Amino acid sequence: MAPRKKIGDLLVDAGLLTQEQLATALQEQRETKMRLGEFLIKRNYLTEQQLIEVLEFQLGIPHIQLYRQKIDPKVINMISQRLALQHQVLPVRLENNKLILAMADPLDYFAIDELRMSTGLRIEPYIAARDELQRAIKRYYGLQESVDQISQILQNREQEEAKLPAGEEDSPVVKTVNQIIIQAVQIGASDIHIDPQEDSLRIRYRVDGLMRTERTLPAHMQSVIVARIKIMANLNVAERRQPQDGRVEMEIDFRKVDIRISTLPTIHGEKIVMRVLDLDSTLEELEKLGLSDHNLPLFLKGIQNPHGVVLITGPTGSGKTTTLYSALSRLNQENVNIVTVEDPVEYKLQGINQVQVNLTTGLTFARGLRAILRQDPNVVMVGEIRDLETAEIAVRAAMTGHLVLSTLHTNSAVNAITRLIDMGVEPFLVSSSISCIVAQRLVRRVCPYCMTDHQPTEAERKLLDEYGFRNPAMKKGSGCGECGRTGFKGRLAIHEIVYVDNTLRSMILQKRSDSDYRSHAIKQGLVPLIVDGLGKVAAGQTTMSEIFRVSGFE
Repeated sequence: MAPRKKIGDLLVDAGLLTQEQLATALQEQRETKMRLGEFLIKRNYLTEQQLIEVLEFQLGIPHIQLYRQKIDPKVINMISQRLALQHQVLPVRLENNKLILAMADPLDYFAIDELRMSTGLRIEPYIAARDELQRAIKRYYGLQESVDQISQILQNREQEEAKLPAGEEDSPVVKTVNQIIIQAVQIGASDIHIDPQEDSLRIRYRVDGLMRTERTLPAHMQSVIVARIKIMANLNVAERRQPQDGRVEMEIDFRKVDIRISTLPTIHGEKIVMRVLDLDSTLEELEKLGLSDHNLPLFLKGIQNPHGVVLITGPTGSGKTTTLYSALSRLNQENVNIVTVEDPVEYKLQGINQVQVNLTTGLTFARGLRAILRQDPNVVMVGEIRDLETAEIAVRAAMTGHLVLSTLHTNSAVNAITRLIDMGVEPFLVSSSISCIVAQRLVRRVCPYCMTDHQPTEAERKLLDEYGFRNPAMKKGSGCGECGRTGFKGRLAIHEIVYVDNTLRSMILQKRSDSDYRSHAIKQGLVPLIVDGLGKVAAGQTTMSEIFRVSGFE
């Protein structure tokens, strides 16, 4: 049997360390009691990716990306939490009496031998990034302990909800729900989806605009998880046939988090969506929202008008509200009276009067807006124009000397004009009141921690050349622990802005088509969404696939 080669010798053979560096590192490492690979990464002798590549290519040890894996809870139970933490390992799957094991150090033969004896199975080590492995251990073992406790209680009791303490702070149900929420906050998820299936309960997170399945729980846990979340939001636990809405504030890692909860009856039980909002997050200045050098002056011109309607358009989750709040922050001065009517109030702004819509008391957008106009405002912000009544009051307010900011669900900037007319607003009111329309989408930003140069393909280069973006500095993310191996971290906005001039006002009075409005806007200098996005691709901020994903190609 060939002698087992040590990791230091492998790194020297690969040319990543000299014999002198290895000797120095070994001497320093003995004092820290850290494993050699971990020590070398911590002291910047090499990167974790270089270590993974050496083990993968020199020894043929496969590299595994845990975020792509669906791990069966039964496999997790084969190794205790103590051993998983002690040796930094995670069982992944069972194949023909062989346990696939993700390890931070696949050359830790003592750990492999101990785990082989404790499980009675052959161990096949795979290498995983240490930070990704630590998160996975915390995720699966932390949640699995509570899941096992709940399952045990449910097996011993016939009445699930009547017997299981869903409201006691130390109960396994409470711990499970808290762990689901805490993990969502830690990875920056905007929404938590709890989806009942026929034979399971899926936990999914929306991170940077994309959904991903984080965990699958046994189906019998659905009712107790839902009951706990309803108790948190003061909803009716017994009502299962009607949708309900609620909210709860929590403090997680010393940060205040507002969670909006929505329930929906489905054929397999109640689906729950929790929208997560970090109340301690600070609003970005307008200059940091991603508005281009062409679009920023146009938007500033729109919001600095003494009157008129400024609309932010786009689908749900496209960052419209954040842009509105950033505009309000810019306008918020001592000599300006700003009043808002919102559902819900997402950010609390000092010096601004904010009104929360309350349908149970009859305080709708329209009724709140009418009352606001009697409060001597300079600037009015309406969270969303949803109906004809709200739209008409908003445009008439703009015509009587107020600046009105609001959002509208449309696919493009010019489509907002047709949408208002379709609602029933008279064309002369739309023509006289609208001053600026912004269409917005959010795209994922290339991860700054694993960003590498990307040579454009022939098709990409041709498209960029067509729109005047020559010599692009394109980037892509190779995937790292910071971005969950996706290559993206955070988001930025792309925009198109239509400033309504006299010619466009005349066209609105004639009820012309969207294509006519758009053709005129392009002649006047409109930069379409796709072009604004390509500019950000050429600057290395995002990727071509992201731009096509959110904007399509016209």
